[in-house]
Amino acid sequence: MESVDWNRYAAVLFDLDGVITPTAVVHMAAWSDLFNDYLSEHYPEQAPYTDADYFAHVDGKPRYDGVRDFLVSRGISLPEGSSDDPPDALTVRGLGNRKNDAFNKVLDRDGVEAYPGSVVLLDHLREVGISLGVVSSSANARHVLQAAGLLDRFGTVVDGAVADELGLAGKPAPDTFLHAAEALGAAAADAVVLEDALSGVAAGAAGRFGLVVGVDRGAGRTALVNAGADVVVTDLAQLVPGAHR
Repeated sequence: MESVDWNRYAAVLFDLDGVITPTAVVHMAAWSDLFNDYLSEHYPEQAPYTDADYFAHVDGKPRYDGVRDFLVSRGISLPEGSSDDPPDALTVRGLGNRKNDAFNKVLDRDGVEAYPGSVVLLDHLREVGISLGVVSSSANARHVLQAAGLLDRFGTVVDGAVADELGLAGKPAPDTFLHAAEALGAAAADAVVLEDALSGVAAGAAGRFGLVVGVDRGAGRTALVNAGADVVVTDLAQLVPGAHR
């Protein structure tokens, strides 16, 4: 168990995908389908998109940033387009919208259940009385939380749609986390960030939050520590005193 004195903090800010819910698996599948279909049709000479590309260029970032950064890594340039581009548009935002449609179809079909260990921590923090927020690059955060039956646990949800509306820079910039802390009435130094993505951990470190917890769902302990994590766990129940694991 990693010892955390939760009474020291006024707010806890959770990333969503890969921290509260295993929707990262759905996102990874949707990204893989999107990019491999695109590459096979337009750049068949290129190597296929892999999970390594996901962790290096996409994980934790706003959707359009993920599209743009992956394409740049392959030397591919597309027009930016606009957020209302149709999914078949050959623009950065058109490809991003295509991925979003695929994700929502899977979510509506299969639903989602939170990680049991994450629910254990949420229950503990409710008992302690700490304010809770979700900070996610996904525009679907409320949809996912509602599907998991957890939306009412959080005092604020700062997702990709909110960030876009307010002009907040996405992770690895700390802006969305700082906005969520402010919404909960907490200073960064009095708040905890929980993240599984390297970009999210870097955002927590850049914002000088009181504690940055890296959740290792595949990025690796060393990479999370190097990105700025103070503590690394593989399950959030490890952060609950006396929890059975």
